[in-house]
Amino acid sequence: MPLYEFQCSTCGPFEQWRSMADATQPMQCPTCDTAARRIFSPPSLLLSSSLRLRQSQGSDPRVTTRSPEPTPPKLHNHSHGRPWMISH
Repeated sequence: MPLYEFQCSTCGPFEQWRSMADATQPMQCPTCDTAARRIFSPPSLLLSSSLRLRQSQGSDPRVTTRSPEPTPPKLHNHSHGRPWMISH
């Protein structure tokens, strides 16, 4: 049974478990018994326990540094006009 979110003009938002068959039916506010309109919100995702634990601990990602790129060999002018040739 999905959890739907509703907005009461007097009391504010509330959630209610309802069958999909009753999703389009009007909902009464459980506090003041006024007709409430349904709010469409993105579905929540069920996370695995390890992800939930990591999220609750607030662990930040590790910052890593990249090692410097190796310097390319020097090109010399005596490559007879061919700059792609490497002189040893």
